Amino acid sequence: VQLQASGGGLVQAGGSLRLSCTASGRIFRVSDKRWYRQRPGKERELVVHATGGTTPVIYGDDTQGRFAASRDNVKNVFYLQINNLRPEDTAVYYCTILWAGQEYWGQGTLVTVSS
Repeated sequence: VQLQASGGGLVQAGGSLRLSCTASGRIFRVSDKRWYRQRPGKERELVVHATGGTTPVIYGDDTQGRFAASRDNVKNVFYLQINNLRPEDTAVYYCTILWAGQEYWGQGTLVTVSS
């Protein structure tokens, strides 16, 4: 399974970005999906978990109300919308899928937020 994350970049505080995670095939559509981020000098943290057709769960006290996840099962894309970006959102964002007891990782996309 090959995942491709995209949509990162340099943005000013207060701006928005939509990250995309794509992969081919039925596995991507039916699998659980996650977004993680790794901030500079910090451990990787889970920010979104989506199970099947349920509403994705957003994790983290500083993400509530600003992060939202969605999926497009026709295009095979899993999105992470981040609004009101803050400098502390600067991180590499990774998407993963969980399938057959394994977690498959994409290469990550860098989000840099300037103050």
